[in-house]
Amino acid sequence: MKTVLRVTLIVLALALPGLGAWLYAPDKTRADLEPLYLARPGDMIDVAGARLHVRDTGPRAAPAVILIHGFGSSLHTWEPWAEGLDDALRVIRLDLPGSGLSPPDPADDYTDDHVIALLLAMMDRLGVQRASFVGNSVGGRLAWTMAARHPERVDRLVLVSPDGFASPGFAYGKAPDVPFIMQAMRYVLPRGLLKSNIAVGYADPAALTGPTVTRYHDLMLAPGARQAMLDRMEQTVLRDPVPMLRRIKAPVLLVWGQKDSMIPFANAADYQRELADVRLVSFADLGHLPQEEAPARSLPPVRAFLLDARSATGAITKP
Repeated sequence: MKTVLRVTLIVLALALPGLGAWLYAPDKTRADLEPLYLARPGDMIDVAGARLHVRDTGPRAAPAVILIHGFGSSLHTWEPWAEGLDDALRVIRLDLPGSGLSPPDPADDYTDDHVIALLLAMMDRLGVQRASFVGNSVGGRLAWTMAARHPERVDRLVLVSPDGFASPGFAYGKAPDVPFIMQAMRYVLPRGLLKSNIAVGYADPAALTGPTVTRYHDLMLAPGARQAMLDRMEQTVLRDPVPMLRRIKAPVLLVWGQKDSMIPFANAADYQRELADVRLVSFADLGHLPQEEAPARSLPPVRAFLLDARSATGAITKP
């Protein structure tokens, strides 16, 4: 019923000029957004022909960790975790092309292959030979793909509710159909509708704060961001992950909320079956975004894993 109401609202907005004008959501300018979400002008860097928003904190001589956000998100999703890690690690966060403050990709290429090439170029640009990777959702898929293809550049992996195994609406070797409601967001983006979609990532919707919703809404209105999201969806072609997962030798920590309604917690067993060195930390009362929903509880096992090379292989804990 809720989906029908949402689609009806957007159809009416597009069909009725008065209502459409009221709901029409034009892009915000970079001059509007950068004072709010850009920490330093130097965080905008050129990488292999693309312009990326990269936040690089912590001791430069410390081991590096690269944090990769999920679909529709930005580097800001990692703020509490970054603050809890950069006393001991060099913490590098980026907005993927067309997300956050990173402009759309100049080649309109949002495939995993292209993003992996950009990640490698970013590491070279920053002088980072090896790093651990932390990825949430789509960012998790990019992280384990990096580890499978370029093991010489990856120390450890933290996969937070990672994407990769096919789920309803997706099939291996086939791009998904982009639903009408997503196509319409190029013109209308009601804050309430966006909030309800973000809340799906939380087990407790009450944990989704007003400032977090405002950040998501603002950055989805960045120039070209909505079209980039649609292009990324249309270019997402999942491959059977098993052959690549079996190639990964780096230690892996899975972090998963058991109430994840976006990527099922049952997929954790698929990763445990295929990965050579993996352990699981699960949270019975959290959803798809533990780094946002409960950062103080979800960070400690991640920090311990990244800092302690002696952590036990295969251990399973459920805080």
